[in-house]
Amino acid sequence: MVESINGDRLTVTKIGGRIGAQIDGVALSGDLGTTTVRAINDALLEHKVLFFRDQQHLDDEGQEQFARLLGEPTIAHPTVTSRGHTVLPIDSDNGKANSWHTDVTFVDRVPKASILRAITLPPYGGTTVWANTVTAYESLPEPLKRLVENLRAVHTNLYDYADNHDDADQPVSDAVAGYRAEFRSQRFETEHPVVRVHPETGERSLLLGHFVREFVGLSAKESSALFDLLQARTIRLENTVRWSWRSGDLAIWDNRATQHYAVADYDDAYRRLNRITLAGDVPVDVHGERSRTLKGDASHYSDIVEPLAHAG
Repeated sequence: MVESINGDRLTVTKIGGRIGAQIDGVALSGDLGTTTVRAINDALLEHKVLFFRDQQHLDDEGQEQFARLLGEPTIAHPTVTSRGHTVLPIDSDNGKANSWHTDVTFVDRVPKASILRAITLPPYGGTTVWANTVTAYESLPEPLKRLVENLRAVHTNLYDYADNHDDADQPVSDAVAGYRAEFRSQRFETEHPVVRVHPETGERSLLLGHFVREFVGLSAKESSALFDLLQARTIRLENTVRWSWRSGDLAIWDNRATQHYAVADYDDAYRRLNRITLAGDVPVDVHGERSRTLKGDASHYSDIVEPLAHAG
């Protein structure tokens, strides 16, 4: 399906039944008009993740200028502060994010979106997969919907690498060890609803991923069993889209409606992509209750940005 926006200049091509679209006909920059920016944001809300080819003209500054048209950038990361102020290098020398997650859910102000630009790619592999957490919720049987709508989960950045990475028991380099230590240098814990209401669309989505430590009121064993059940439904293949990166590619995803997984299938080759993150709001559950900070103050990371309320 191809949808034309702004005449014939900008086209949106759907690439997955439940998630993903490619946008062509636009050179991204900080000089885009308001109509084009609105069209990109609308497409993001609809398709959850957008892909742009042939953006080789962008550097870090241009990527940030474009990002500011869609929202307010955060600092690069709440705890990993040694690798840049706004741009976070997703660098394989520092480890591989090969587990399912939504970015930075261990703080109260879950980011709106992430903007990722290819810098150095391996000769093979290195794809990224996204899953739609809205359709994951919508496809749940009614008894499970009623259960999760009344559940909350504790998210933390002190998550267990051994539980989330198949190769976590292998020796790691000094760079990886240093990155992990910095990642954990300040402790954050936040209680989020398992089902959040999207602040722009009003859709309900599952808020999970590898930063979840436990469900409030459930034992560790019960939490693990329920987490595995819900994650398995979220990452069913028909609920995902997989992108093979090329030089000049840029991806944007709605962090409030997706999880993602960087596939570590490129052996010892080098891979780097640069990420800019847009500030978001504090999640709200179906009863109107907001997330609650348990440990850590994320005010240095970003402001809380409340988007316009959804129609209806």
